[in-house]
Amino acid sequence: MNAIGFEHHDHATCIASTLRLAEDNCAQRGLKFTPVRRRSLEILLREHRAMGAYDLLAVLADDGHSAQPPVAYRALDFLVTAGFAHKIERLNAYIACCHLGSDHTPAFLICRNCRAVGEANASQVETRLDAAAQAVGFVIERTVVEAEGLCPNCQDAA
Repeated sequence: MNAIGFEHHDHATCIASTLRLAEDNCAQRGLKFTPVRRRSLEILLREHRAMGAYDLLAVLADDGHSAQPPVAYRALDFLVTAGFAHKIERLNAYIACCHLGSDHTPAFLICRNCRAVGEANASQVETRLDAAAQAVGFVIERTVVEAEGLCPNCQDAA
């Protein structure tokens, strides 16, 4: 699984196919994919960068949705719980999941300059971390892998 987020691709098709996949996933699981939740995912997909709740709220408000913070927080909570988005702890922000519908262990590659975030597979890191934890009798309940550096665009600009 390659890192997704920094490569060139057909962005419109990427957004449309991911939204369809999310709609199908919600229908199969009996989840309500409300207009605010759908639009929130669409915004995260469009941006390809980490967005804070208030960043999302500003766009939602421009679209005519309520400008109250709970609107954004509820939508983001749904998207994360459903597996459609991830929270980037380092930035206290959110990105759309690039591998929606697949069981994966994400690693986040965060550009310190433009805040673009790539999502890569961290299964080897998780395997090694699990072995280290098991060796000392520790049970891991949650793992977040985040690496900070410069994306290809920011490297080229420097």
